Amino acid sequence: MHDHNREDVIMHPLRARKEKMLPGAGLLFVNPTEARYAMSKVVTDGGNKRFLFNSSLCVNSEETFFVAGPAVGAPMAVLCMEKLIVLGAQRIFLVGWCGALHQVLEVGNVLLPGQALCGEGTSGYYSSDQEPRPSADLIVWLRETLAQSGMAWKEGRVWSTDAPYRESQKLLARLRREQNISAIDMEYSALCTVAHFRGIEFAACMLVSDELWQKQWKPGFATPAFCKRSQELSELLMTAMGARE
Repeated sequence: MHDHNREDVIMHPLRARKEKMLPGAGLLFVNPTEARYAMSKVVTDGGNKRFLFNSSLCVNSEETFFVAGPAVGAPMAVLCMEKLIVLGAQRIFLVGWCGALHQVLEVGNVLLPGQALCGEGTSGYYSSDQEPRPSADLIVWLRETLAQSGMAWKEGRVWSTDAPYRESQKLLARLRREQNISAIDMEYSALCTVAHFRGIEFAACMLVSDELWQKQWKPGFATPAFCKRSQELSELLMTAMGARE
């Protein structure tokens, strides 16, 4: 078992002397394609790039929100989140993809994840809670943002894993049946856990990129329709962040 309250932890997230503080809210993009698109949009609109080690970071021209990413996998996503927090982030929205375990979720659907189930290895070093939750206030904001745009969404539990190529039909069926899991990803549960540990607000908005409820894997992330949907969602969230008070 891990002692989550130890005070003798050796390494801590640090703000370098020349690093500027960030706006309090921003978007963390998991996938490289979406992250590049978001960075390009922000820079084109007058934003400025900043350093974020193995990832990227931009702040919009009015300095009211930031975009960061990519951050694939729980360890990398947590590294990014820890740095964003030490630079001043207090409200972080994850924008990612997920694989659907239920027939009601199809490629291109928007999912707002609720209670997570930890299947990755990072969360255990922060908390013994295996079912962390997102910020209720941020979920409300996401619902309102999607509703105002006319973009439909669904909600459900998400299981996060470190091993996407080791998902058997039996395992996924058990998660769906016993834990009421709607979808799977690689980062969500760890970020929920760290956000609670660090005392910030966190929520996520995901696109269904794969259907795993059929007998055969149905990937959809390379289709033109999915790519178009991805850009629409990214633009919607960035526009809403810019208008957010």
